[in-house]
Amino acid sequence: MGDRKGHVTTAGRPKHLADWLTLKDQALDVVAEGVTIADARQPDRPLIYINQGFERMTGFPIEDVLGRNCRFLQGPETDPAAVAQIRTALAERRECVLEILNYRKDGTTFWNRLSITPLRDAAGEVTHFIGIQSDVTARRVAEDGLRKAKQALENDLRLAARVQQALLPPPEIQAGGLRIAHAFHPCDDLAGDGVGVVSLPHNRLGIYLLDVSGHGVGAALLSFTLAHLLSPTIEGSLLTENDGTGASVVPPSRVAERLNRQFPMDRTRQYFTLVYGVADPSSGHFQYVMTGHPAPVLLPRTGPPASVPGSGLPVGMIDDASYDDETLTLGPGDRLYCYTDGAIEALGAAGEEFGLDRLLAEIARWRELPLRAGLDRIADTVRAWSGGPLKDDVSLLAIERTG
Repeated sequence: MGDRKGHVTTAGRPKHLADWLTLKDQALDVVAEGVTIADARQPDRPLIYINQGFERMTGFPIEDVLGRNCRFLQGPETDPAAVAQIRTALAERRECVLEILNYRKDGTTFWNRLSITPLRDAAGEVTHFIGIQSDVTARRVAEDGLRKAKQALENDLRLAARVQQALLPPPEIQAGGLRIAHAFHPCDDLAGDGVGVVSLPHNRLGIYLLDVSGHGVGAALLSFTLAHLLSPTIEGSLLTENDGTGASVVPPSRVAERLNRQFPMDRTRQYFTLVYGVADPSSGHFQYVMTGHPAPVLLPRTGPPASVPGSGLPVGMIDDASYDDETLTLGPGDRLYCYTDGAIEALGAAGEEFGLDRLLAEIARWRELPLRAGLDRIADTVRAWSGGPLKDDVSLLAIERTG
């Protein structure tokens, strides 16, 4: 039969044990990871083996490393908590996986994903610790860059949100015989809703509430742009024109048509709904247009609330859309409520929308409160119905004739 000592007969393996061990050494040396073996039976657990991957990763040659504890990789910025975690795992003879900042021979740092595994003998005693080191510096640097970029973006978004809030009109305005109030509750830092009250020629007021499709930065940018355009102070305002005798107020329907031509959806990839009206504080007369927006609700001084007439396509939906003006006159004590669809489409715990009927009931419920206080109560009820973060912006605007 012959002497088979020193041979390995498993299929596919070299026949001689020496050849097999050489093959394993070669395999360990070509891998990118560092591999170390520490003797757990000797004081301070010295290294008795390192592969070439360890040399390439750390710059420490074999002759400088064998017989030393692996703590020589630590340096001034190595986290003491990570070192303590390693020390505890070794003392307890258990596995340990963590990422730690280590130092190469030339003093440069690298992030090391270190895996330590105890090796036990037949009696269950730990005789050695196998260490696997992987250089994860590139990943850590990329993650750190992403964190910093995310933080910078969040800071920019918070700044933009503060700017957006600063562009809002005061929470309550008294203008002649009209009181105007609003409640503005974005679902994110930046809102796609817009609220405005602007002075117009001949002691008129332009009042609008708009809702841009979608959420986030894109919707907020369009909302910013619209707030800029719906202002009489800029050159070429959409709200006023010079008829030869001086500045005059552009009817709301023509404002909507101008916006529709300026913001076609095939270019902006967005559309928006709008209720815009021109109010006369002395008479309570209100001329308005609706472009796909929920119909405002009229709450007379006595009597139940009801939606007012009006309709129209959202701005940007189709080319050459036409719009019609509607008119109403607020009597003393009458209120007109405008709202975005986030108020009626807010979902409750059972998936049911808040709905127009509940909104009408809330408007009637708080009719005796001052205008702004009543709006805040209505907004609180909608948020309570959602039972958590809002899924859409909720904006309310109300006009009351006080004269």
